Amino acid sequence: MTTGLTYSDYVTQIATLAVVSPTDANFLIILPQATTYAENRIYRDLDLLSTVMTDASLALTVGTRLLSIPISKFVTLQQINVITPYPTTLPDLGTRNPLLPATKEWIDNVYPNNSVTGIPQYFGMLNQNSVVLGPWPDSPYQVELVGTFRPDSLSATNTQTALSLYWPDLLIMASMIYVSGYQRNFGRANDDPQMAVTYESTYQSLLKSAGVEEYRKKFQSAAWSSMEPAPVATPTRG
Repeated sequence: MTTGLTYSDYVTQIATLAVVSPTDANFLIILPQATTYAENRIYRDLDLLSTVMTDASLALTVGTRLLSIPISKFVTLQQINVITPYPTTLPDLGTRNPLLPATKEWIDNVYPNNSVTGIPQYFGMLNQNSVVLGPWPDSPYQVELVGTFRPDSLSATNTQTALSLYWPDLLIMASMIYVSGYQRNFGRANDDPQMAVTYESTYQSLLKSAGVEEYRKKFQSAAWSSMEPAPVATPTRG
């Protein structure tokens, strides 16, 4: 099994590929942003299981259809479970009632006011950190949220992350795309005009295989299995 990269390994490899000293002051200034660029790009390109978390710290308000979620908690919201019976606060001690996603407009039409209350059955996104519910809650039920978050970035104080451990090759390639821009190797007239193109091409190749692996983890591969896709065996078994 790969041991991945520690932060010091990462700095050394990026400096070596960029042909600069790992202690160069200018290099160290841009390295955190290169890391941020690389990590955010990978998180956006791959729907990683390692970025999924649950949170059961919020509760609904009686007669209020709006649930506000601190913007720092989730990047994408995947699921909302209403916990019954009230006043159960721990999801495992109660019953999870999964809400179905719907449009805000549909909820506005079906549940236009608080004349219909009960255990919410639907939710619709209002904005990045607010959802509307239908029907309007009749008790301050606890809710369990499932979604993706942004892990702490790789740094001198956070010396290993999921990306540096399991996807070190992607992390290096994505970082070098940013560094190529810093070194102005994007254009036709620069010292190495193919530098950024090569790293981008390699990144895209690695991304494809990483995406397949992630689908396998979630049993979303061929025939909804965890197996490597095989063109000959794609039909489901009878």
